[in-house]
Parts: sequence; C-alpha cells; structure tokens
Amino acid sequence: MADSKELQVKEKAKVPTTGEQTKPGLRFTPAVDIFETEKEITVLADMPGVKVNDLTIDLRDNVLTLEGDVAPFEGPDEKDVMIEFEVGKYWRQFTISEVIDQSKIDANLKNGVLRLRLPKVEKAQPRKITVKAA
Repeated sequence: MADSKELQVKEKAKVPTTGEQTKPGLRFTPAVDIFETEKEITVLADMPGVKVNDLTIDLRDNVLTLEGDVAPFEGPDEKDVMIEFEVGKYWRQFTISEVIDQSKIDANLKNGVLRLRLPKVEKAQPRKITVKAA
C-alpha cells in the first residue's frame, strides 16, 4: 500500500566524523521490494554474492539493519583479468512500527535474494466481528 506507515526507510543523517572510515571498501544499498497483506509485510532485498554466514540482520530500538559482505570470487592463485562485479558491503536500515510482531520476524536467503517476513501483531490485523442474535 502506498500510504502504509508500518515500514519506513530510515532517513539519512549527517554524522560528524573527525577521522576516516575504519572499514575499507565499497558500501552498496540493496534494492528492495516491499509487499503487504492483512497479516504481514514481506521485504525482498537483492544482495548478490552474499552468503548466509556473511549476512547480519539486527533489530534494535525498532530499527531493522541489514548488513552483508561480498567477498572476492577469485581464488588465491588467480589473477584479475576483468572484474565487473564489485565486492564490498551491503547495508540498509528500516524503521519498524509497533504493528510488527518483532519476535516472529523470519529471514531466508536464497540465490542472492533475502526474504524477510514481518508478521503483524494480531490487534493490527483486520477482522470481521460476528453479530449474534439476542
């Protein structure tokens, strides 16, 4: 839904720094698709080259952070001839509202696509009220 407020991209904020970055390398923003039903929100994030052991999903203070590292593909005895697929780190944050049941968030990584299932709390789900005759 276009006007949904359950999931919002965290705004960029200026961070004052007096030094340089401590982690070298490129940082990428994974492209995401977000779908919503009455019961849940699904987030699909493209993170090609990220393996399960190199993926971190952190939920703290209602902020969901996705981090994934892409390691070089060449072996120790191989020399680079042509490199078009850049290696680095994927990073993206979302603000999660109180309608998401944070204890039931589920994640699955397959073929470079991360699927996050964010179930809504029961009180946020629409329901029909049965009317009984008196």
